[in-house]
Amino acid sequence: MSGKLSAIALSAISVVLLGGTGIPVLAASGTGKPKRYDGKWSVEVITEMGTCDRAYRYGIVIENSQARYAGGNDFTVSGGVQPNGAVRAVISRGSDSARVVGRLSEGYGNGTWTTAGSSPCGGRWDAERRG
Repeated sequence: MSGKLSAIALSAISVVLLGGTGIPVLAASGTGKPKRYDGKWSVEVITEMGTCDRAYRYGIVIENSQARYAGGNDFTVSGGVQPNGAVRAVISRGSDSARVVGRLSEGYGNGTWTTAGSSPCGGRWDAERRG
């Protein structure tokens, strides 16, 4: 379970970038302006509590303020990014999940993540825009 949860958390986070009603995702201001957080992001997830793997790096793609794991369909992301950069999301794979919160700016972001269950873990994530 610990390896899976770290991977999930990093995905976010890589993520780990989520907001509102989906997951790693970034939203823009309404009225036809480009989604300011859309693009490719690299997310590093670091475990600071629990037995999850120490660190991971993941690719995340944000399109129309919704995030997805760049490596395929391994993870499900629910949440999004608010127009002000606030991130709130849940990343899951099977029965494992991680809550991700934080904030994105024009090129960087950071926040925290936590898992629940029999082996809870938590830590921080840092993101960097890659395109």
